[in-house]
Amino acid sequence: MTDAAPKMNPSPMRVLICEDEPLARETLRDFIGLRPELQLVGEAGDGRQALQMANALAPELVFMDIQMPDMTGLDVVRRLQHRPAIVFTTAYDQHAVTAFELNAADYLLKPFSQDRFDQSVNRVLAVAALQAPDEHDGLAAALAAPGAALPLERILVRDRGRIFPLTVAEIEYLKSDSKYTLLAARGQHYFVRVPLNDMAPRLNPERFLRVHRNAIVNLDFVESMKPDEQSQLEIHMRDGTRLLANREASRLLRDRAL
Repeated sequence: MTDAAPKMNPSPMRVLICEDEPLARETLRDFIGLRPELQLVGEAGDGRQALQMANALAPELVFMDIQMPDMTGLDVVRRLQHRPAIVFTTAYDQHAVTAFELNAADYLLKPFSQDRFDQSVNRVLAVAALQAPDEHDGLAAALAAPGAALPLERILVRDRGRIFPLTVAEIEYLKSDSKYTLLAARGQHYFVRVPLNDMAPRLNPERFLRVHRNAIVNLDFVESMKPDEQSQLEIHMRDGTRLLANREASRLLRDRAL
């Protein structure tokens, strides 16, 4: 009886660091070295070099600083010839929320810990595991695709001149207007330049429900619901906000009721 061929381990994911701060670059290098699933293929210290190396090396994962000399990380991503998974790094940069619009897999807020780094890497690897063995092609597409991307876990918001990460589970409801999306959380309202239609596919459908074209509610923060004269449900949120669900959402909410 012939022994079965040994199962080959998947090839490591090729990683590029694009970071102009030596200390942050060293931290990323050290953390990558602790992950056998990752293979560091290069380091870039400014935006122009980052674009050249990313196009030449075709990495599958890029850690991209947002604010770099010559060209921002956001501009680099917009000019890439292929679509690797992108994890943005930022130190309270004012353009950080744009990372979401570019279908970033995640972002790291500097200074970041090894645990936070590992969370980000595990997120990318979880999507890579859905691909064929030894293939990382299509990883970025999988991260960006509305049906395949993992639910959004956090987003950067601005408040009184500072930027901080807001856990998506804390968001009570989202409302949109012509330019911004309002996030209600922690008793405050935060505005981001991300259309509600872009955010909706990245929200966990077990927790969030779109109740009409311009509003999504977190069911964990619904106080009560009451039908109006047209049998549409008026949703009372814990903070006192009232939102009217359209007919389709009202039907879905009734179906969820015990």
